[in-house]
Amino acid sequence: MNQRVFFYVQHLLGIGHLRRAATLARGLASQGFDVLLVSGGAPVPGLDLAGVRLRQLPPLRARDEGLRELSLLDGSEPDDAFYAARTLSLTSLLQAEAPDIVITEQFPFGRTRLRFELLPMLNAAKMLAKRPRVFASVRDVLRDTVSDARVAETLEIFDEHFDGVLVHADPGLIALDRSFRGWERLGDRVRYTGYIAESDLAPGGLEKRGRQGRGEVIVSVGGGAVGAPLLRAALVARPLTSLKDRTWRLLLGGNLDPAEAEALRLKASTGMPGNVIVEPARADFVTLLANATLSISQAGYNTVVETLASADRAVLVPFATDRETEQTIRARAVVDRGGVQMVAGDAIDGPLLAAAIERALTGPSLRSRPKLDVNGVAATAAFLKGLS
Repeated sequence: MNQRVFFYVQHLLGIGHLRRAATLARGLASQGFDVLLVSGGAPVPGLDLAGVRLRQLPPLRARDEGLRELSLLDGSEPDDAFYAARTLSLTSLLQAEAPDIVITEQFPFGRTRLRFELLPMLNAAKMLAKRPRVFASVRDVLRDTVSDARVAETLEIFDEHFDGVLVHADPGLIALDRSFRGWERLGDRVRYTGYIAESDLAPGGLEKRGRQGRGEVIVSVGGGAVGAPLLRAALVARPLTSLKDRTWRLLLGGNLDPAEAEALRLKASTGMPGNVIVEPARADFVTLLANATLSISQAGYNTVVETLASADRAVLVPFATDRETEQTIRARAVVDRGGVQMVAGDAIDGPLLAAAIERALTGPSLRSRPKLDVNGVAATAAFLKGLS
């Protein structure tokens, strides 16, 4: 009988968390696991879930970029009845599934606003006839601005409920101690899996993908929720660079404000000499990266993995707030590795971006750097199989 995996994920602003969880869930399903992916964020049309069962909870999102408060999709505040109903739905689902393995994406190292339902769910897991093995699934960088009290709470929850933490990273690039002060307490319960890659990034595979994007500048902002400043800066930077005569392709992301998207299209079509393409994010993003002269992007997990594995040269513009430092930490680690330039997201403008582009063009190619471990899906599946 196949091992049953109950995989909880909550995306709040962008869709990176859900994309990564879906990729891992598909990989586990392809290795014979019976996977139920439980999503608490807004539904995402077109999400590839081949072989995976999906259960959508009544959705929540972040109220704003600060990620401190939750809201319903229409922006209104959830009430106690909503929280109680969602918690009951989640715990009842877990009890009905009676899984062999429970995976929580980020919690307790993040998503702590979801304690209201996750702690009851974890307590319900302990009460099952056969207690499942419980793992946190985390990305390479955690939020390093949390208080000492929050770190202590995280470790207390982890010690009580979890068997281990799966760190989807290559410690040769970023280790957990770079962003989590309590890492020493985790001891041998930490397992690095390598990065989770949504696309097939195996050496030699990219050459078979076609010529889309050849010689272009690709500007991308992931889901797009906080990408407008970078996209605007790219249009200002273009005529200031030695690549001004190349095709520049701006990929907007489904969460970009529609008014911003329309303004970018208008400027590209009426105020820009040469060929500027403004279009939605594309499924062949990795092909575009592999064929492009330069990638300009934010520094989200999925984009950075695909950039390091596929692109020739790159500029990273990490999204950052006083509270959210994840992308900045990741971008600095990549810059330290070599072959990438960076512009702070809170200082982005056209001239600064143009200068970073020129530095990237005269520096070493990313393809001269050591290869990144992107075997996270297979390594996670192998580890979980070994538990049986």
